Amino acid sequence: MAVVKPFKAVRPAPDKVAHVVSRSYENYGKKELKAHLKFNPFSFLHIINPGFKFDQEISGKQRFKLVRNRYLEFLEDGIFLQDDSPAYYIYQLSYDKFNFRGFFAATAIDDYNENHIKKHEDTIKAREILFKDYLKIVGFNAEPVLMTYADNAEIKSLMDVICADDPTYFFTSTDKKTHRLWRVDTRDHIQKIEEAFACIPDLYIADGHHRSASSALLSQEIGKDKKAANFFMSYLLPESEIFIDEFTRMVKDLNGLSKEDFLMQLDTYYRIENRGEDIYHPTKKHHFSMYLDGEFYSLYLRKTVYEFDSPLSELDPQLLYDTILNPILGIKNLRTDKRISYGHGQFNVLEMKNNIDKKQFAVGFSYVPINMEEIKTIADASLVMPPKSTYILPKLRSGLTIYDFS
Repeated sequence: MAVVKPFKAVRPAPDKVAHVVSRSYENYGKKELKAHLKFNPFSFLHIINPGFKFDQEISGKQRFKLVRNRYLEFLEDGIFLQDDSPAYYIYQLSYDKFNFRGFFAATAIDDYNENHIKKHEDTIKAREILFKDYLKIVGFNAEPVLMTYADNAEIKSLMDVICADDPTYFFTSTDKKTHRLWRVDTRDHIQKIEEAFACIPDLYIADGHHRSASSALLSQEIGKDKKAANFFMSYLLPESEIFIDEFTRMVKDLNGLSKEDFLMQLDTYYRIENRGEDIYHPTKKHHFSMYLDGEFYSLYLRKTVYEFDSPLSELDPQLLYDTILNPILGIKNLRTDKRISYGHGQFNVLEMKNNIDKKQFAVGFSYVPINMEEIKTIADASLVMPPKSTYILPKLRSGLTIYDFS
């Protein structure tokens, strides 16, 4: 069963919340980041960029200690407040065609270690250790792990009842996204939510594998005596509300092959049709769109030459690696080879085309996005997807709720 607990969140003062919360640090360009830091003294970016105050770049443990200092200053100045009693926090994010609604809650390290919180991505040990050291010094987590659970009528009904009341926060950010948050602290609601999640056998990590792995490392290092470190903050969303898109793959060269030789080698695995200059999107599994030398091609797998012998082999990113990227284009390591790059977003295929037309890459591929059932199948089999297999929404704000375990 899944252990999902309420917690005493540290969160922005209501009159400042729209100014405090930020996108993930990596999503800001240099000029945009500088503008936020210069003109918004309440931004959470000041906490994770403490060197701005001293007009210099700071790294390592010195940066971690200054992050802790900035966080304490936000508390001292009343920008952040900590709730007096544990609560769940329903968060709804709405924009364009999307409407995500789930819970911020504390999830158990024991569930992670015992595989009741299931993973589908590999992690890099050095990054785990680095983030574990960061967490140990700063004493809080401001970016939740995105997890999914099987759609549950009782949980949905509870959320509908709670969300009929006015939210604790209600604001629109400058990217035209609407944010609502309800604090859930009544004994009856807390008990019902805990009992409902207790009937859900497993949770699945959608985004945040390194964050959860680092929290597990920290708990192991600190020990069981510090109860707060035995949990980490997650955002729990029903499976039906997760949005999954694909990453395009772009390769800088044809591995020494001419266009004609490359197409002939592809013919071993695929039936190839030239689709011309118009953008072509594949429509089902095991079909790919390829852009090469100003034209799109559809690639249809010849099933007699490829054996589906595991759930991993059924995944199109793995199929693409097994039949094209590795044997023909010579891409051995998808994480480290600098000849391959990835794209995502609403216009990712158009951007792939533009990058190839500019001669930044020689060839690109797209595929039908992986679905949630495929992710669960991989996780249940304790397998690992190739890197950049899924681009998952929602992307959550930092600093809306903070899990303090100091």
